[in-house]
Amino acid sequence: MAKLVWKGATMLAPVPPALVSCGTLERPNALTIAWTGILNSQPPKTYISVRPERFSHGIIRESGEFVVNLPTARLVRAIDYCGVRSGRNENKLAAMHLTAEAVEGFSAPAVAECPLSLACRVTDVISLGTHDMFLADIVSVLVDEALVDENGRLRLAKAGLCAYAHGEYFALGRKIGDFGFSVKKRKKRPDAKNKKG
Repeated sequence: MAKLVWKGATMLAPVPPALVSCGTLERPNALTIAWTGILNSQPPKTYISVRPERFSHGIIRESGEFVVNLPTARLVRAIDYCGVRSGRNENKLAAMHLTAEAVEGFSAPAVAECPLSLACRVTDVISLGTHDMFLADIVSVLVDEALVDENGRLRLAKAGLCAYAHGEYFALGRKIGDFGFSVKKRKKRPDAKNKKG
């Protein structure tokens, strides 16, 4: 397969179009962030990278907290809207008919319509150039109880999440494997013992 060589660019995709909420329950704000991910397991840490000129940047820097909300594909219009409009001029959550939801121990609200929300407290801010990276501890996780099975296991695949890749949104599709399936030993069929090779 022939490949072209381009200069370094933000070509890692897909990524989650995370709806990041900040501010307070009375004055909530939200922006859509593609530059986010997990940094560490124990303690659980994440990051978001935000341009300093964004309205939410100052709110997060001052409060030291934010909530990463994972939206469903049916919220794609709200995701896009919150990514291109400014909270300086309007309440974007209200404009998109989204609900700010209280998070215990936090001023920053979650977005009630999102099935999973990670409440985060900033530990470090690193200026990288176009963006500042807010490193944060994931203090608590709000989970829609409809996504938890009878054994208490999270079934996030049932949520209907979406992904973002190079300016386009995609609904996540069918499951194609589980973690570790490539090295899992296959169970022998009961009738295999009776067959001769």
